[in-house]
Amino acid sequence: MKSRTRRAHLVAAACLLVLAVYPVINPWQPYPQAVLLLGFLLAVQATSWNIISGYAGYVSLGHSMFLGLGSYTVGILAARWGVNPLWVAPLGGVTATVIAVLIGAVVLRTRGHAFVIITIAMLLAAQIIAVNARDLTRGSDGITLELPFWHRDFQNIPFYYAFLALLVLTVLFSAWIRRTKLGTGLIAIREDEGKAATIGVDTTRFKIVAYAASAFFIGVAGGVYAYYLTFINPVGSFAILGSVTIVLAALTGGRGTLYGPVVGAFLVNLVSEAATVYAGGVQSRVLLFGGALVLVVLFLPKGILPTVEAWWRRRRPAEVAYIEPLAVRERVPQPPEPGDVLLSLRGVSRRFGGLTAVDDVSLDVRQGTITALIGPNGSGKTTLFNLVTGGLPADSGEIWFDGRRVDGLRPWRRCHLGLGRTYQVTRLFKEMTVRENVVAPLADARWRTMVSDAVRGHEAERAGELLDLVGLGRFADQRAGALSYGQQKLVELAQVLMLEPRLILLDEPAGGVNPSLLGRLTDVIRELNARGVTFLVVEHNIPLVLDLCDPVAVLAGGRLIAEGPPGQVREDPAVLEAYLGDDRLPAVR
Repeated sequence: MKSRTRRAHLVAAACLLVLAVYPVINPWQPYPQAVLLLGFLLAVQATSWNIISGYAGYVSLGHSMFLGLGSYTVGILAARWGVNPLWVAPLGGVTATVIAVLIGAVVLRTRGHAFVIITIAMLLAAQIIAVNARDLTRGSDGITLELPFWHRDFQNIPFYYAFLALLVLTVLFSAWIRRTKLGTGLIAIREDEGKAATIGVDTTRFKIVAYAASAFFIGVAGGVYAYYLTFINPVGSFAILGSVTIVLAALTGGRGTLYGPVVGAFLVNLVSEAATVYAGGVQSRVLLFGGALVLVVLFLPKGILPTVEAWWRRRRPAEVAYIEPLAVRERVPQPPEPGDVLLSLRGVSRRFGGLTAVDDVSLDVRQGTITALIGPNGSGKTTLFNLVTGGLPADSGEIWFDGRRVDGLRPWRRCHLGLGRTYQVTRLFKEMTVRENVVAPLADARWRTMVSDAVRGHEAERAGELLDLVGLGRFADQRAGALSYGQQKLVELAQVLMLEPRLILLDEPAGGVNPSLLGRLTDVIRELNARGVTFLVVEHNIPLVLDLCDPVAVLAGGRLIAEGPPGQVREDPAVLEAYLGDDRLPAVR
């Protein structure tokens, strides 16, 4: 994977060199320069759109609004202050960013179709405001700017390099975001927003930051574009076709990739120009873009670059590696003595309509223990885990963690206190590499942590240590979705350990795991427990529970029916009747 990334960077650098010297080699043909600089502009917009819609998965159909906001900001300031528009172009980016934060704080609480519709509505609202705010925008008459101060023999060359520089900065900015924990958090939101929250990702903050980041360079480009056109009007600045073009460019090249939006932007721009010149202008462009969007969604759903990469992987598949059996330890770590109560549930209940899934459960988990929570299917064990971690709100009762009531906190706030969990069916981010999965969690809410480098430095070193701990260090650069189910269970455990949790909730850790990996898993749990990590384990493998856990709590019908040491629980008549049955109990010695 590293070699493929390096080759992609080399190809991009070569293309950049060619584009940089083109006006020098061929300075007297303004038309090709104009076509290319409009390609740069579209690439800036598509790359920026990719931050919120490609990385985070929130599709915006109103992103051309930020181009119009940047254009109007620069046009108004340049006209009123009598300055060159290029000097105030960065203020167009500032305006777009501020508006994006204000809008994002509201609209990013929605998702799916609702978010898409709201972004279109915002674009149309911006156009209506520009038409009616005549004192500020001159309404439908528009704003006319002064002509460029350089000699017309140069024509498009300064704009060519201005847009090329903006494109380079935008791509570098996007690449930087992707390398940080902000970037891995956005990918996590795209793939599984609920899981992202449980590993410490403040999903609301991350989405607002991504939306604002996706607006800045578009706003700056809007200011430069206003000077290039020397005229701004509401219809041209806030056109829905502009947003459709942005989306089409990113989808064509490959949404969620670094260079895909750039490739798609150049292809779409060239086809658009050909349609304008040879096929009758704007109406043919609308028809062409609509048809192209349908074709891309149907036949290239992942875009050109991901499709080519997938084809390359099929032609040259990576070698399959296997985990050797874990060597038997000469001395099993001794668990620490039980300490104070770490997690306390007091009369917790949860109902789904007429069904009571968790019924007045009170349970204490003491520091340093490996506590089991067992019971038949449908007894409420996973629901109880969701109540503890914040995936579901409790209807009644209290949940305390480390002396603090947490049932009113958001999932990432509970996570930052030291509460982690795994899932019955692994919920790794399958399109990420194994290393990216492990560095994605955030142990605190500091901004410094959010923008820290997830590829190199302390975070990556810590991830490497944890992968070595679970025996998967060699798989760091493989896609998580390519691992076996048992290996994914181990990666998910390493992912939780990145949070440095005090309590880990394990939901059926042995479920679906190959017996050759089960020994490694239990050995890791014992070693972590010896280091002071507390566990609450849901498991149907009763011999494993009796061997690994102490104490054991039993749920049946949503109620806690027994609690105590394994020997006492396995002989409890209520447990025998409700769950285990005599034939499922190991012989008492």
